[in-house]
Amino acid sequence: MTEDPKTWFAGVPRVLFVHAHPDDETIITGGTLAALAAAGQEPLLVTLSRGEQGEVVPGTTEATDPQGLAAHRMTELAAALAALGVERHVFLGAGPARAEGLPPRIYEDSGMSWGADGRATAAPEADDEALTAAPVMEVLNDLVAAAHDAGAGAIVSYDHGGGYGHPDHVLAHRAARAVAHALEVPFWEAVPLDAAADDGSVERYDISPWLDRKVAALRAHASQVTVDGDALVHVGGQRQPIDTVEAFRRLEA
Repeated sequence: MTEDPKTWFAGVPRVLFVHAHPDDETIITGGTLAALAAAGQEPLLVTLSRGEQGEVVPGTTEATDPQGLAAHRMTELAAALAALGVERHVFLGAGPARAEGLPPRIYEDSGMSWGADGRATAAPEADDEALTAAPVMEVLNDLVAAAHDAGAGAIVSYDHGGGYGHPDHVLAHRAARAVAHALEVPFWEAVPLDAAADDGSVERYDISPWLDRKVAALRAHASQVTVDGDALVHVGGQRQPIDTVEAFRRLEA
């Protein structure tokens, strides 16, 4: 297990993280983001949507409509990134994560429903402004613009299944991997520890020195998750440990 963040992701000095909704960056890669930021590696986070369709922990916000929830989650995200020490963040569709010559646009949360297998699947209906309804090339060109502006030497996102299957997560993986291929930079997928094989394909990063920052950032996302001791409780009631290790696998882009 490598402990020096300057050697993580093959020693690339600046890594672009691609996440679908506010809170994903902290739950999945918060410790890594905090470690890279503290080491002066200036990680860049691109968030694809504002989480307009997310469920809400009761009593945490008075927002009752998608736009109100989006504004609330943007505030939570700003607080979480401050806790992590991440200064470079942009929403996809807004400069510099917007293709040159195009007016800014908002990619909205596509929503989801739970499938019979316990994994997320596409919602019965998605708004015309939803991320998954957008032209694929528009999404890719915006992400290319963000990577160019950041001087990204590597790109990180979800695994091919989007973690738990959310359609926005799956799209994020495909788009991020395609952009990495186009720019000829390494692509890394975040993998859960219980699925991380011991075959040398996975790197595990000890984020325990930055765990307090990750926990503070998790608390900032109060409308979505609750910190309960050393565990995280999702809005749907699912519990997971707050691990001191985050794992990544390098794939051929």
